[in-house]
Amino acid sequence: MEDRSQELFARAREVIPGGVNSPVRACHNVQSSPLFIERGCGSHLFDVDGGEYIDFVLSWGPMILGHNDSDVTSAIQKAAACGTSYGAPCEAEVALAAEVVSAIPSLEMVRMVNSGTEATMSALRLARACTKREKVIKFVGCYHGHADPFLAAAGSGLATFSIPGTPGVPAHVVADTLLVPYNDLEQVKAIFQRFPQEIACVIVEPVACNMGLVLPEEGFLAGLRDLTQAYGALLIFDEVITGFRLALGGAQSRYAIDPDLTTLGKIIGGGLPVGAFGGKRCYMEHIAPLGEVYQAGTLSGNPLAMAAGLATLRKLKTKDYAALESRTQNFAQELAAILRAKDVPVQVPTLASMFSVFFTSTPVKDFATAKTADQALFTTFYKQMRAQGIYLAPSSFETGMLSFVHSEEDFARTLEAASKVRF
Repeated sequence: MEDRSQELFARAREVIPGGVNSPVRACHNVQSSPLFIERGCGSHLFDVDGGEYIDFVLSWGPMILGHNDSDVTSAIQKAAACGTSYGAPCEAEVALAAEVVSAIPSLEMVRMVNSGTEATMSALRLARACTKREKVIKFVGCYHGHADPFLAAAGSGLATFSIPGTPGVPAHVVADTLLVPYNDLEQVKAIFQRFPQEIACVIVEPVACNMGLVLPEEGFLAGLRDLTQAYGALLIFDEVITGFRLALGGAQSRYAIDPDLTTLGKIIGGGLPVGAFGGKRCYMEHIAPLGEVYQAGTLSGNPLAMAAGLATLRKLKTKDYAALESRTQNFAQELAAILRAKDVPVQVPTLASMFSVFFTSTPVKDFATAKTADQALFTTFYKQMRAQGIYLAPSSFETGMLSFVHSEEDFARTLEAASKVRF
């Protein structure tokens, strides 16, 4: 029973739009109501009705060490005892910046902000200022936060023309956002040929995680690096999700690509609200007060978030990423085998500690093929798994996450639950 969650959701709808503070939490896509969570511990969540769930959402990615990690919690408590915000520099922000720069290969300087959205909008502003150009190439289905320039949808006719993807975004704001299918290097080439002196940057999730998990095809990321260098544009890797999850050095270390700018979030805050953008010193020195590109934030570098992030990154340096990836692959393969035995079309791609379940027979390489997945089958799967204590993201366009504390018992229970699903 979810009586208390239902009661809270009804109360929330009276004072919060839709009853939630981020749309996907409403669970509309899976014809369900949200669970209200009381606490988390390790790989498990506990709702207000006493239900216990194996968590494969992990706060949408940050909790790679699991919920309520003792070292992270202790660091937050110690920092909170000294105050929650100063609006002035503190030692922890210097230490965290040093850890981030040390871990991410392309970073020479980094600026702390408060969210992934703030990081990407700031990186775009910086790229436009440094190149003195205005157009940006982004990929359909990649999500870079809710800043206006990124909320573009493909207009009729040529893919290079965009229209606002939501009411409230003026048409002129997305006019310089050029949309291309993910993994389509030929269209990127064509757009550069059409606008050789007008494109400020290409922004990309090096591994797409917001249309489900979609891996870059061989040569795609390297091709983006070559094209941006050839045309004098900057390459921005949005590693808000992949940073410190694919590897300690993120996707760029795994794929050996050297982007100009990188955006980060999620894991670097250890569960508290944090974002960051950074890159080559020659670009970052344009940021105020050193340079002319303005960016500011009252809570940027606040001591609680810095303490949580610092404890997380220091602990991650001791973790065996390869072992976690192997465990994730084995789990995903077993899950796929169980679902295929039920005679439903399914793809279960996996990379590092991430996986997705697409109910389609079509290999997923971009947003168009991701949309071939059967939403009705996913809804059936989600509801029955949740009823058995398995907490999955309530959308087929989200990516499943694992932590270092997910156990073999967690995997066994999840696979057993999947074996009981009836389609």
